[in-house]
Amino acid sequence: MAGVRALLQRNRNYRWLWTGQLVTEIGDHFNNIAVFSLAYAMTQNGIVVSGVMIARAAPVLLAGPVAGVLLDRMDRRRIMIASDLIRAVLALGFMLAVSRHSTPLLYLLSALLMFASPFFTSGRASILPRITSPEELHAANSVTQTTQWITTTLGAFFGGISVAWLGYHWAFVLNSLSFVFSAWCVSRLRPPRGGFRAHREAMNESNVVRPWHEYREGLAYMLSVPLLTAIATVHTGWATGGGAAQVLFTLFGEQVFGRGPRGIGEVWGCAGLGLIAGGMVGHRIGPKLTFLAYRWTIGIVYVIHGAAYVMFSQMQNYALALFFIGLSRAAVAVSSVLNYTQVVRHVPDHFRGRVFATLETLTWAVMMLSLAGAGVASEHHSPRVIGAWSGVLSSTTALFWAWANIARRMPEPPDFRHAEDVEVHGEVTR
Repeated sequence: MAGVRALLQRNRNYRWLWTGQLVTEIGDHFNNIAVFSLAYAMTQNGIVVSGVMIARAAPVLLAGPVAGVLLDRMDRRRIMIASDLIRAVLALGFMLAVSRHSTPLLYLLSALLMFASPFFTSGRASILPRITSPEELHAANSVTQTTQWITTTLGAFFGGISVAWLGYHWAFVLNSLSFVFSAWCVSRLRPPRGGFRAHREAMNESNVVRPWHEYREGLAYMLSVPLLTAIATVHTGWATGGGAAQVLFTLFGEQVFGRGPRGIGEVWGCAGLGLIAGGMVGHRIGPKLTFLAYRWTIGIVYVIHGAAYVMFSQMQNYALALFFIGLSRAAVAVSSVLNYTQVVRHVPDHFRGRVFATLETLTWAVMMLSLAGAGVASEHHSPRVIGAWSGVLSSTTALFWAWANIARRMPEPPDFRHAEDVEVHGEVTR
C-alpha cells in the first residue's frame, strides 16, 4: 500500500477529494439506516421500506443523462459543490418527516436526495485523470472505490448505533454536516491548467437548446468503442443479481438462517469485507496486467462471482455462507477496480461525464428491476431459489465477455492519460 500512502501524501488535490469522500459517504449511510428504520417504525410494513428503496433508485435514471451533459459542459468542481450543498439542505428536510410522521415525505426527500447524487459521483470520477499523474491514476481509482466500500461497511454499523443512541434527528443532522464538509473539501481543489471544465469545441445554439443530442452523442461514442460497450454490459449484468441482494440479504439473515437483525448485519458485513479485500487485490494486480491479461481476468472473476453467489444461496452451514458471499463480492470488487481504471484511461475528457453518468444510470436501472423482481418473487419462491437464479444471471455476463475476448472484439482503445495537462503536487506536468 506504499503507492496509496504516497498518493495521499504528495497529491494535495486528491487528498482533499478523498477526505471529503470519506466523511460524506459515512454520512450517507447514517441517512440510509435512519430512513429505512424510520419507514418501518412508522408503518411496520416491509413494502414501505422497499418503496423507499425504489424511490431512491428511480430518480437516478432521470438524473444520469442530465448530469452527464452538464458535467461535460460546465465546471465540474462547481457542479459537485452545488450537489453537496443541495443534499445538505435535503438531509435536514428528513427531520420534517420525523415530526410529521409522513411517509410520502420520506419518498419525496429520498427521491430528491438521490437525484442530486450523480452530479457529484460522476463528477468525481470524471476529474480523477485531471488531478493525478498517469502513474497515479490506477491507485487513485482503486482508493476511491475501496473507500466507498469501507464507508459502506462502517457507515451502516455506526449509522445503526447513532440512530439507537442519538435518535433520528441527529442522524440527519450529521448527514447534512457531512455534505457541507465535502463541499468545503472540493472547494479546496486547485484547478489544473484549463480548470475543471472539459476541453471541447465551443457549443453552438443547437447544442445549448438541445442537450439530448449531446447525451445521444455520448451514447454513440460508447457504442463505437467495443471495450466500453462490454464494460457497460457486464456492469448491468452484475446488477441483475446486485439489486436482488438488497432483498436477499435481509431474507437470508432473518428467515433462512433465523438470526434476526444480527444475521442481516453479519451478511452485509461479510459482503462489505469482501468488497474491501477485492478492492485491495484489484489495486495490487492492476498495474501488473497487460491489456490481454486484464481481459482474461475480468472473465475469470465474473465466473467466480456468479459461482460463489450460487454457493452462498445453497449453503446450509452459516459460516460457509458468509465466506461465499464475501468471495462473491471480492470478485465484483476486482472487476470494478480494473474496469474503471480502463475507463478513466481510455475515455477522452470531453466524454467522461456522460460515460460515467451512463454507466451509473444503467446499473441503477437494472438494479431497480432486480430489486422489484426479487421482492415479487419472494412471495412465491424461497430465498435460496431466488439467490441461485440471481447468481446464474450475474455470471452470464462472463459468457458474453469471454466470447468478445476470444473473438478479439475488444481491441485496446487509445490511452488519453497523456493527452491533457494536469496539476499534480502543486506543479503542472504534461
